[in-house]
Amino acid sequence: MELRQVRYFVRVVELGSITRAALDLGIAQSAVSLQISQLESELSVRLLHRNSTGVVPTEAGLAFLREAYVILRHTERAIANSQRSRLMGEVTVGFAPASTPVLSVPFLRAMRERYPDIKLHIVESLSGHLTRMLDNRQLDVALLFNPKRSVHWNATPLLEQKLYLISQRASVHPNARAGHLSVRQLKDIPLLLPTSTHGLRSLIDAACMRAGFQPQVIAEIDSLPMLMDAVYNGIGSTVQPWAAMARYAHAEQSLHLAEIADSKLRHTNSLCSLYDEELSGAALRVRSTLKECITSLVKQSHWKGATLIDEG
Repeated sequence: MELRQVRYFVRVVELGSITRAALDLGIAQSAVSLQISQLESELSVRLLHRNSTGVVPTEAGLAFLREAYVILRHTERAIANSQRSRLMGEVTVGFAPASTPVLSVPFLRAMRERYPDIKLHIVESLSGHLTRMLDNRQLDVALLFNPKRSVHWNATPLLEQKLYLISQRASVHPNARAGHLSVRQLKDIPLLLPTSTHGLRSLIDAACMRAGFQPQVIAEIDSLPMLMDAVYNGIGSTVQPWAAMARYAHAEQSLHLAEIADSKLRHTNSLCSLYDEELSGAALRVRSTLKECITSLVKQSHWKGATLIDEG
């Protein structure tokens, strides 16, 4: 016995006609008749009595109809529960620190509104550490800075951010007062930077090397909040994307930005995830929601200095 035979039988009884049932179901009348006949043959009982006005259930048909409704009701419930289960469970998401301040709250809000039954586990860490977590399948989805290629997961370049020299307004170096500067002009500026294990530091060191000098690093700090607190209090300047300031209220009144004019000095972020066949339905929704949030923030000019890569 097939489920479609049960559905066809119920609809025929409800409408009192094989012809009307076929029209309602959107299939040929002969197909409905065939399935009802096969159902009767399998049950070895006559379910319908045909007359000049249509069909009516036999006594056996009425008995089967009661059970048919139960079968369809349980089937619909099973389908609904299955669909809901795909959007439940825990999904682990990784954020590099330079994207968290601007992205985390809009993303969490969107997930809460759309998929309240998905439990998120968010990890904020350096891209190198998040990469290792992806390799070990400890993350489902991550937004990473310039990740290396891997056979274990996909990476789609999504976002490019300009880099700025960020300083306390009261202690802006003369080289940065114009609001923009070259890499070479970083030479005499005391900098607070992450260590060389951080991809951004490697990018900055390479740019300075091309310009023929080593940056004047007065402290290495691998915590973005601590680094930005030090800048906020005038201990030194740093090189970061604008998003690093987003966690501070009224940051642009207290901090000064000077864009670094070097086309090679860009902070590229990629949306990374395990391959689709390894992701749950919930994780796939999380990934698409994260991408939508990033796209919306950039297009609505809420992410200063950021450009969507696929839009140039």
